[in-house]
Amino acid sequence: MNDNYVDDTEFKSVDYSKKRLEIGEYDNCTFINCNFSNSDISNITFVECEFIDCNISSTRVKNTGFKTIKFTDCKLLGVKFFECDEFLLSVSFDNCQLNFASFYQLKLKNTHFKDSNLTEAGFTETNLTNSFFDNCDLNKTVFDAATLDKVDFRTARNYNIDLELNKAKNAKFSLDGVRGLLEKYDVVIE
Repeated sequence: MNDNYVDDTEFKSVDYSKKRLEIGEYDNCTFINCNFSNSDISNITFVECEFIDCNISSTRVKNTGFKTIKFTDCKLLGVKFFECDEFLLSVSFDNCQLNFASFYQLKLKNTHFKDSNLTEAGFTETNLTNSFFDNCDLNKTVFDAATLDKVDFRTARNYNIDLELNKAKNAKFSLDGVRGLLEKYDVVIE
């Protein structure tokens, strides 16, 4: 166990792709314009932190704790969130690039994705109950055996969701998005 504890600290324009962030717990910290690309933040716990305009693409997150974390204007391409510590996992994304990110088997109830691109992201066996995809691009995003109960997709676009393979009780869709629910049937919608 590492005794490193950092709270109420702002980290600005630090390049963690060259020097690893020290293992420990970061509480109520803000990371602004930091580069974590291809780095390793495994075994680090973040509590009530915010990442703003950071590049976290292809970053290793094995056993990383994300507890009430807000990502704003961040690039998180290819992040394997399923490797994170699931205990108290709570994240939100605002204007983020989450292409190729994987959320396999995670419990992400009440998660807010806003103005984000999730092209080819994966939500296999993910529980997204009561989550919201607000103005998100879900092009080629995979929903397989996912729990989508009460998820709001009304302002999302480019999704293709097989309702026979996913649970989606009381999920909300817009009339324009119906095409993404019927695509597998090869029907013409005019």
